[in-house]
Amino acid sequence: MTKVQSDDVLQYLTFEENNEVFGIDIHCIKEVLGIREITNLPCSNAFMRGVINLRGQVVPVIDLKTKFGFEPTDFTVDTCIIILELERQGGKVTLLGALTDSVRDVIDLLQEDVSPPPEVGASVDSAFIYGIGKFNGEFFVILDAHKLCAHEELSDITITPGSVAVETQPLS
Repeated sequence: MTKVQSDDVLQYLTFEENNEVFGIDIHCIKEVLGIREITNLPCSNAFMRGVINLRGQVVPVIDLKTKFGFEPTDFTVDTCIIILELERQGGKVTLLGALTDSVRDVIDLLQEDVSPPPEVGASVDSAFIYGIGKFNGEFFVILDAHKLCAHEELSDITITPGSVAVETQPLS
């Protein structure tokens, strides 16, 4: 049996959204949080759910379902916020929360188990798709975390101390 080099192994956090399985490269993930109160931002994009306080840092949260054209995420006991650490132009790191129905597992794949995204037939805008992964005989969509929220969309959110609205979404 051939030993697999660690450089050949790709790791993805898998999660469910609208009864479909998605994955994101774990190198982009800072942490996963249980659901918490999200402060609404008036006049923001429909997919921008609001902001959370993460140890004193204001982090914007997007609703992946809305971003993908589905109905907004309903809060359940399984709802999570995946905190992404995204490097932007100039080396600046931006934190972004991605609201999701539930988190599944971290899985290991070989590069040969990842195919390019399909040109047609995806339920999600192909601009967000890195590829299609195959794990235990099942396929899942691998998202490109850096394309989930364009720099321009994030730069529209200017948050300074005291500028955030206090209207929050209640926890169910």
